Amino acid sequence: MTANGTRRGEFQLIADLFLPLTRGAPGALGLADDAALIDVAPGYQLVTTTDTLIAGVHFRKDDPPDQIARKALRVNLSDLAAKSARPIGFLHALSLNDAIADAYLERYAAGLGADVKEFGVPLLGGDTTSGPGPLTITITAFGEVEKGKALLRSGAQAGDVLCVTGTIGDGAIGLACLNAAVQLPAALAEYVIDRYRIPQPRLKAGRALAGLATACLDVSDGLTADVGHLCKASGVTATIEREAVPLSPAARVAVANDARIWDDVLAGGDDYELAFTLPPDRRADLLRLAAELRLPLTVIGLVHRAEHGGEGGVTVLSDGQAVTPAKAGYSHR
Repeated sequence: MTANGTRRGEFQLIADLFLPLTRGAPGALGLADDAALIDVAPGYQLVTTTDTLIAGVHFRKDDPPDQIARKALRVNLSDLAAKSARPIGFLHALSLNDAIADAYLERYAAGLGADVKEFGVPLLGGDTTSGPGPLTITITAFGEVEKGKALLRSGAQAGDVLCVTGTIGDGAIGLACLNAAVQLPAALAEYVIDRYRIPQPRLKAGRALAGLATACLDVSDGLTADVGHLCKASGVTATIEREAVPLSPAARVAVANDARIWDDVLAGGDDYELAFTLPPDRRADLLRLAAELRLPLTVIGLVHRAEHGGEGGVTVLSDGQAVTPAKAGYSHR
């Protein structure tokens, strides 16, 4: 956080720091009204998602404020990616306390503004309050997807292959580096810390998977936990081949130094990659798409028919033997 310093009033804060983030979106109404107006093209559906991040819970209190803002927006964009949606705007609610001065919020708004520009997603409205509690950020993001084309968790079929985008485990290992629980060479540590602080929402991949993937979600609570959510919604089970899970160079070093790091890879969360399923005869399409996106798309397992009451089960295999991660994934309660 920051020491006490100059602090604008609520409306001056909005006018100075957040009004520019509307980027002229007419539905934002200049942030001067009690609601926003959102137009959706004919034949499209509105996709909405919301996430709350609390200092000391979802990010470290000493994380840079610009990176906190970017993470808060990006975790919502990751949810839109998992639905194959195009982002069209977001609402932003901020609960401050007396320790947060203008200088901190200026850096915060600059980070948010950088991602507003990068992703072309304007601020449409929100709320700013204050109280004695920790900094709390709630973002509600809106997207649009062609009607009937949204990717859901519930479409996986027995026989499908299970896949992921990018690499898995970097976010959890990055947090472990910040907490001095994992030691890596400086360049590798910097890479995974950046992955923890600034997720990469796979918006292009999510839109490209429409019509190809049978089910999809983003990996936020841990790979095994989130694949379990997908399987539960689809009424199936899955196996994951541990050695097939794609790792970055930093994660490979961490696992080689300490095999217990596999637990962070499989269950640590904060990846914000996509886990998805597709029919086995579409593997060639997967390779083509990976080349087009310049993004690894990796088959890591299989979907199986569930015995009665077994829906949602996920088994991790290593050299053909079942292994049980020591962690079960993140749970909010």
